[in-house]
Amino acid sequence: MKDIYGCIRRALITEKSNAAKQAANQVVFEVSRDANKIEIKQAVQKLFNVKVLSVNVMNYEGKRKRIGRYRGTRPDWKKAVVTLKKGETLEFFEGV
Repeated sequence: MKDIYGCIRRALITEKSNAAKQAANQVVFEVSRDANKIEIKQAVQKLFNVKVLSVNVMNYEGKRKRIGRYRGTRPDWKKAVVTLKKGETLEFFEGV
């Protein structure tokens, strides 16, 4: 994974991620499954012009779902919790 635009898919905005943003200056993203911590850190630093202290990643298995007699699964995905340096903020998160 060399493309920084393909590394980060979207920001996850939930009650828990908003609490982490206020308490520990952490931001949560859904990232590509083949991205590692180093690539995620570089992508966030280049895209948002901030200093990243650490990156924690979690792999999630897709839920099994059923509609009538048909069964399937949602896709597997990866979540990254990015800790920013003290005083750094992301503009698109302000006011959320």
